[in-house]
Amino acid sequence: INPRVLHSSGSICTSGKTLLWTNECTDKMVIVQQFTTVCGSHRNSRLGLPRPAAHASSPPGSDSSSPCDSAVMPAAPPDFKEELLSSLRIDMAAIFKTELQAALSEHFTSIKTELQSVKSELSGSITNIQVKVSALESTVVEMETSLSTYSDDIASLQSKVELLSAELLRVDNKCEDLEARSRRNNIRIIGVPEDSTSSSTMSAVSILLKEAFQLDKEPILDRAHRSLQAKPKPGERPRPIIARLHYHTDCVDILRRARAQQRIKVGDMAIHIFPDHTAKTARARAAFNDIRRQLREITLPGLRYGLLYPACLRITYDGTERVDLVSSQAVLPSWKWYGLLRSFYLTH
Repeated sequence: INPRVLHSSGSICTSGKTLLWTNECTDKMVIVQQFTTVCGSHRNSRLGLPRPAAHASSPPGSDSSSPCDSAVMPAAPPDFKEELLSSLRIDMAAIFKTELQAALSEHFTSIKTELQSVKSELSGSITNIQVKVSALESTVVEMETSLSTYSDDIASLQSKVELLSAELLRVDNKCEDLEARSRRNNIRIIGVPEDSTSSSTMSAVSILLKEAFQLDKEPILDRAHRSLQAKPKPGERPRPIIARLHYHTDCVDILRRARAQQRIKVGDMAIHIFPDHTAKTARARAAFNDIRRQLREITLPGLRYGLLYPACLRITYDGTERVDLVSSQAVLPSWKWYGLLRSFYLTH
C-alpha cells in the first residue's frame, strides 16, 4: 500500500476500500508531508537541483476545507501506521545513503589521487634507497675483503717485527759486547791539565804511568789521545786521556794499583784512572753513584762493596753474606736505598 497515492477527494485507496480521514489522521499526514518536503528540499540543495516552489493557494475550483472537517471519519488501522513508518524509514535511508555517497565520492576521489601521488613518491624513494643500499652492500663487501687482506698482512708484519726486534736486540748486545771487548786494554786518565800538546802523547803518558805507580819500566802503548770533545776554556775541567796498552796484563796491573791508591799524586797533579767502558755500561754503572756514596758513610767492620762488570753492585759482610744489585734496581729513590742499607746494618 502506498500512502502517498492520494485522491482529490482526500481519501486513500487501500485494498479496494475507501477510508475517510479523521482529524487525527489529517494532522499526522500534514506533518509527514511537511517532513517529506523538507527532506526533498534538502536533498535537491545537496544535489544541485532547483528547489520546488511553495503552493501559495489552492487550485481553482477546489475547496479549501478538507472533507474531514465536515465529516467524522473512522480511525486508521494499525497496519497502516506500521506500513507508513516502514516506508518513511526506507525513503529516509535511501536519501541518506544517496547524499552520503555523493558527499564521500568527492572526498574519496581526492584521497585516492593523493594516495596515488604518495605511492608514486614512495616508489621512487624506495627505488633510490634500493640502489644506494646495493651500492653500500658492494662497498661493504669490498671493504671486508680489503680488511681481511690487511689483517693478514698486519699479522704477518707483526710476526716479522717481533723477529726483527729480537734480532736487533741480539745484534745490539753483540755489538755492545764487541765494543766492550775492543776497550779491554784501554784506560781513562782524568785530571791531567791541558797546558801543552805533549801531555797526551804516547811517550808522555807512558812516563806519567811509570812515575804514578813506580813501575820498573814504561808500559808499551798502542795509542793515546784526548776524548773527542771540544777543547775546554781556561779554568774548566780538562778532557780525559784515553790510552790503549799493548799488553792486557799491564792494563790489569795498572787498574789494580789505581783501585788500591784511589787518589794518585804525580808531582803537583792529582789524577784518577778508570777502565774505559762503553757509553751504555758507563750509564748503568753511574746509577750506583748515590748508593756507593751512602755505603762509604757506613762504618761497619767487615762491610765491603764493589761494582762487577758490566753493572752489578755487590755488598758483602764478613765475606759470607752478600747482596747483588743490578743497574735496573738503581733507579729507585735514594730513600728506599737508605732504608735497605739501614735494615742491612741493623740485622748485622
